[in-house]
Formats: sequence, structure tokens, C-alpha cells
Amino acid sequence: MATVILVRHGRTTANASGTLAGRTPGVELDETGRDQVARTGKRLADVPLVELVTSPLERCRQTAAAVAMHQSEATQAVVEDALTEADYGDWQGGSLADLSKHELWPVVQNQPSAVVFPGGESMVSMQSRAVEAVRRRDAQVEAEHGPHAVWAAVSHGDIIKAVLADALGMHLDAFQRIGVDPASVSVVRYTSARPYVVAMNTHAGDLSWLAAKPSGDDAAVGGGAGPAAPVDERS
Repeated sequence: MATVILVRHGRTTANASGTLAGRTPGVELDETGRDQVARTGKRLADVPLVELVTSPLERCRQTAAAVAMHQSEATQAVVEDALTEADYGDWQGGSLADLSKHELWPVVQNQPSAVVFPGGESMVSMQSRAVEAVRRRDAQVEAEHGPHAVWAAVSHGDIIKAVLADALGMHLDAFQRIGVDPASVSVVRYTSARPYVVAMNTHAGDLSWLAAKPSGDDAAVGGGAGPAAPVDERS
């Protein structure tokens, strides 16, 4: 199947102040975040994206716009509601320092599969909707553009961690072991055999190799020779 690039939004005013923004409207990138997503957009400039989808929240739409700006062909981000931030319920807008004293905090850290945020959603539900959306979109991209197509999804830290945990075959209770920083790039290739996590939480480096055709669905025993020369499927 196709390859998805998972992009977390850049740093926001809430990130900088230690606030759990959740779905609070009007949370935007700060100056650092705008610089971060500009660099990410440049990193992806040599990767011809056949589709760009984004969470509906402002910080992700701003990040997606920065990615689209550097694409060689006109690219417009499409909103995917299922990639929105977790519904943290009563925790939304709270200080992380204060929330860390809540009796639910250790459960969030050590057994997220048991967590239902007060007045919000469960972390199991969060993962389920996010994974379903990414896999559904990926199948649609392959059907329309072929198995070597590359697309990007812009979302949130916990959402991307949950998608990566699924791709790695990890239980949700282990997903806190994964780091997904602001404006970072992670890459998953879905195939008929299994998902392949190609990269996680990267901040720098050439990504043009993502335009190369994968060698096949089987795992490369011994590590393989890496991608072949990049091929622009849109040419």
C-alpha cells in the first residue's frame, strides 16, 4: 500500500506555557512553531505528495499550509475530523503541572488503555478512530494513485503516537514510550503483509528518498540495500 508521512503540528502558545490545549479553539503556532513548520515544509519539498490531510484544529491547519507551500504542484489540505486532538474533557485547558497531581495521571502514564478522561473520550477510542482514519485514507490513496504513492497527515502528538503504536504492533499501554515532538516527521508504509515504521520523530535530514519505489512487501532480511533512486509518480 501507500506511504504516509505523519507530521505533528509545530509548537504552540499552549505548548510553551505548559497547558493541555486539547480542542480549545484559537490555539495557534507561536514564533518558534512557525519556524519549525517552515523547516518541515522545506524537508518535504522533494517528496511529491498526492494528498495532504489535516486535523481541523488551527495549529494543524497552519502546519499543513506550511507543508503545502513547498510542494511543486498546487496542494490543498483536506480536513479529516478523525485526526483531531483527543477529547480531554475536563482536563482541557488545564496546567500540566496541576494535572500531574491528579489521581488519573499515573494511569495515563502507565495504563492508557484504562483511561477515560473525565467528561471526554477514552484513549482506546482515540486510538481506534485515528488508526481507522489513517488506514482508510491510505487505502484510498493507493486505489487512486497506486502502491508507491506518498501522502501526508498533520495531527497531534498523542494521535500520532497512537498510530505509530498500532503500526509497531505495540499495545496502547506502551505508547508513552514513543516520542513525537512538535513539527516532527514520522513515516509508515502499509502493505498487505504488515505496516513498516520507516522513521519516527525526525527533525532534520533529506527526505527525497521517500519518492523512491519500495522494494516489496516482504521484510528485508539483514536490513536490505535501502531505497532505489527516487521516482516521481506524478511525472
